[in-house]
Amino acid sequence: MVRVGIAGGSGYAGVELIRILCRHPQSEIVWISSERHAGQSVESLHPHLRGILPLRFSPLEELSGANLDALFLSLPHGEAARLVPNLPESWLVIDLSGDFRIQDPEIFQRYYGFPMAPELQKDFVYGLSELKRAALIGARRVSNPGCFATATTLALFPLFAEGWVDGPVFVDAKTGSSGSGRTPGDGTHHPRRAQAFFPYKPFRHQHLPEICEALNIASEQLVFQTYSAPMVRGIFASHYLRTKVPISSERLEELFRKYYGDEPFIRWAGESVDVGNVRHSNFVDIGGVTSGRSVIVWATLDNLQKGAAGQAVQNFNLSLGFEETAGLRHPPAFP
Repeated sequence: MVRVGIAGGSGYAGVELIRILCRHPQSEIVWISSERHAGQSVESLHPHLRGILPLRFSPLEELSGANLDALFLSLPHGEAARLVPNLPESWLVIDLSGDFRIQDPEIFQRYYGFPMAPELQKDFVYGLSELKRAALIGARRVSNPGCFATATTLALFPLFAEGWVDGPVFVDAKTGSSGSGRTPGDGTHHPRRAQAFFPYKPFRHQHLPEICEALNIASEQLVFQTYSAPMVRGIFASHYLRTKVPISSERLEELFRKYYGDEPFIRWAGESVDVGNVRHSNFVDIGGVTSGRSVIVWATLDNLQKGAAGQAVQNFNLSLGFEETAGLRHPPAFP
């Protein structure tokens, strides 16, 4: 059994990690932190975990004394970069924040508003499991991708890899309220969010440079806009583009099956794309249609699963040589 710690176990991604790892056949959660709730039992904050995880939240300063094999960092941006230099090199560390996702220091500063740590970033593998599988095997430092970045990169990678794209790609991507974290703000409080639908961070969302680096494209090739949607969980990303020559919808499907046909968590959905079909699961549903040279590709995922905790566990499995689907092969919730 791998002795696992979770730094930041009171937030939504932290709770999702608990839920997945508690059913993982080769992991044991032995340490969990929360600054605000230090000293409280996990079940007092998360009553749905009553009798499942008999631990108390520890303060972060006790991390150095933890006896761990692996650590998930589910903390605000900037915290991981502060902690990582003091962690044992033998630990597998998987960071769910944006601290190590971007390679260019200038671009990182522009989008995150604080300096990156290049001497640390070089040790991290970008953990988009399907595209970085070989590099993830045996890795000790993993940077988990963002939720929008996961959806859009997977949706566009085959098209760019085959050189089909002609001109810019226009992306509109919607997210549920859980993507804003557990602490309510003016734009995330339920009385506002439940009836609202609005854009945010035009041309400045921090996942944009992450996507461009993953696809190896210039930022001018992507017009990327995110929206806050009146739902709790989910990412629904729509991608509009033109191809260099006319293609049929059948050929589009063949392309995606060529690249992802053997992937355990990517499903081709055609026109039957619905964010409700992936909630509470690690699946990504991708679908699309064509009309001559015009193409629409959709991608949906659960922002707390494949967009955060689920992908982190998928990377955990790859790094340690476990079955890639361990703890994750469960069907989406319905309805």
